[in-house]
Amino acid sequence: MDALSRLAATHGVATSYAPSPGESVEVPRDTVVAALAALGVDADGPEAIRAALARGPRHAGRLLPPTLVGSSTRPLPPPGTLPAGTSLLLETEDGERRPAAGAPPPVGRHTLRATAPDGRTATATLLVPPDAAPVAARREVGLMVQLYSTLSRRSWGMGDLGDLADLATWAGSAGGVGFLQLNPLHAAVPPVEGETVDPSPYRPATRRFADPVHLRVERVPEFDALDPAGRARMAPLLARGDALRRAVLDERRPIDRDAVWATKRAALELLHAVPPSPERAAAFRRYVDSCGRALTDHATWCALAERHGPDWHRWPPGLRRPDSPETEAARRALAARVDFHRWLTWLTDEQLAHAQRAATEAGMGVGLLHDLAVGVHPDGSDAWAGQDVFAGGMSVGAPPDAFNERGQDWGLPPWRPDALAEAGYAPYLELAGALARHAGGLRVDHVMGQFRLWWIPRGAEPRDGTYVRYDADAMLAVLALAAHRAGAVLVGEDLGTVESGVRERLAERGVAGTSVLWFERHWDREGRPPLEPAEWRANCLATVTTHDLPSTAARWDGSDVRLRARLDLLADPEAARREAEEELADWRETFVRRGLLAPDGGEEERIAAAYRFLALTPARLLGVWLPDAVGDRRPQNVPGTWREYPNWRLPVADADGRPVSLEELTASERLARLLAAVRDPGP
Repeated sequence: MDALSRLAATHGVATSYAPSPGESVEVPRDTVVAALAALGVDADGPEAIRAALARGPRHAGRLLPPTLVGSSTRPLPPPGTLPAGTSLLLETEDGERRPAAGAPPPVGRHTLRATAPDGRTATATLLVPPDAAPVAARREVGLMVQLYSTLSRRSWGMGDLGDLADLATWAGSAGGVGFLQLNPLHAAVPPVEGETVDPSPYRPATRRFADPVHLRVERVPEFDALDPAGRARMAPLLARGDALRRAVLDERRPIDRDAVWATKRAALELLHAVPPSPERAAAFRRYVDSCGRALTDHATWCALAERHGPDWHRWPPGLRRPDSPETEAARRALAARVDFHRWLTWLTDEQLAHAQRAATEAGMGVGLLHDLAVGVHPDGSDAWAGQDVFAGGMSVGAPPDAFNERGQDWGLPPWRPDALAEAGYAPYLELAGALARHAGGLRVDHVMGQFRLWWIPRGAEPRDGTYVRYDADAMLAVLALAAHRAGAVLVGEDLGTVESGVRERLAERGVAGTSVLWFERHWDREGRPPLEPAEWRANCLATVTTHDLPSTAARWDGSDVRLRARLDLLADPEAARREAEEELADWRETFVRRGLLAPDGGEEERIAAAYRFLALTPARLLGVWLPDAVGDRRPQNVPGTWREYPNWRLPVADADGRPVSLEELTASERLARLLAAVRDPGP
């Protein structure tokens, strides 16, 4: 191992990786140097490398590392770096002080204080997770919902939180549904005039706060308090909202998120001018106080983005940091706008809370299952406010694989693992805790990122990236703590390339995996036969498809292959067609053999058979893709496209592409039949 490799290993940067068993790929040297530089380590040349190696690990010489992970069932062992005779004091998050030795520490995020015989002192954050995150008390059948796509005859051109509450009430009480798995509701980067904002919910401005575009304007309490003049000014906005809804449901146009937000923002400006009642004013102040600096920074970024555009890298130099004197002066000058954006965030939090209450009051065992995106937009408020914990000049993605020969660049700045440790993982715990606040569960996108992420230097090809390690014990401890405090289940999206041992460690923490029907095959056997139901894992969310995959109807009739061929995403469309037909034949034979499908069963029966098969597995959570209930053939997202396909902008539609409103969905006999089939699969 050369000097650069030794230095890289010290800081968790890979110099090679194995895309498949028995295969090894060397990482470009420039990539390793760039990744180390993003971690604050100079490796530009032999002398710099020697100097960095001589300094040793980042925390060499400290009495305590910045963060430790303990157990609530075992006493804390003395860290190996401590000299003999060092005393350890535990200060719990509740303010209690006691000796750290002898008794197991309580669950929580605490402070450990060390005093050495020579007088040196040190502190460390101690993360003590529960043994495992909460799990569902019984098997739950849920609906997988892209909220924007599920709009009612009362929403303004896209599904909103009022629709979510109504869907939850119906699904829990009439449909026997135990959870609603949602797309990320994180706040997006606002559009620039003349440009279309990236509609992906997986590149948000912030993961800490939900997007006010999801608000139901008429359910904001100040709406009923409008005076006659205010109602007159609101009338044309209500008409515009109605037109946006009709454009989608009646005229079959894609969802225009930017137009929806422009209309809602104008309406919310009117409502913000309504003097609040004393009770409302007090509730708002309590919310602002509870969110602390995170909300102030986000609202400040929103106000500055209105004036200077959403890319903070292009702002005047003095405004490019949240803690600069120039930013503080701008915050005071823009106090009214900062207050407006705080208020929007509070309203959204209120309606999210109402939706979760509606779910639990309707009898759901879990309720809302929120989605935690893997990262944030590099221009957004999280990247601006937390730039000291993000790796500058780096982007998260994926190495080349069988599905993408060039690899993938998701355009998301990664967290620095060293900076997270120095911060005691507070940014992550605040984020996870906020997301779990009004949820019965969290889905963690690309959960393998708790262990390692593929970093790509700016300007490099995705294939020229490298893996950077994270402290998985600490990352999983944070998730388990947030879930424990909220009583929420954890689901990890562990599809794709997964390191050996990762799924086992996730299961130990109570994190359920994700199992998709089409992928559950014996890939190492001749013919790759489907797994039998008993061979599936129990600790998972089992489903037939996801937002990044074709709908089940599209798979059965081959339109998914035809779509990808039309979009020029297939190297050999004919080979892809033959492979898809062979796989479907395997599944059809499996369903018929088990009595789940008649040999001549039609499309609806074939879709139901796939979900009946899931019900025969031991999976604790069963997810029904809502568009499957009406035979929708269009995927919500086609990876590798943006302008070529209306990703994240399609309403739920029937087999003919006719949009189906929420009212029609909840009255659908076909949806009722599908849910009944999952609950009672038959033989």
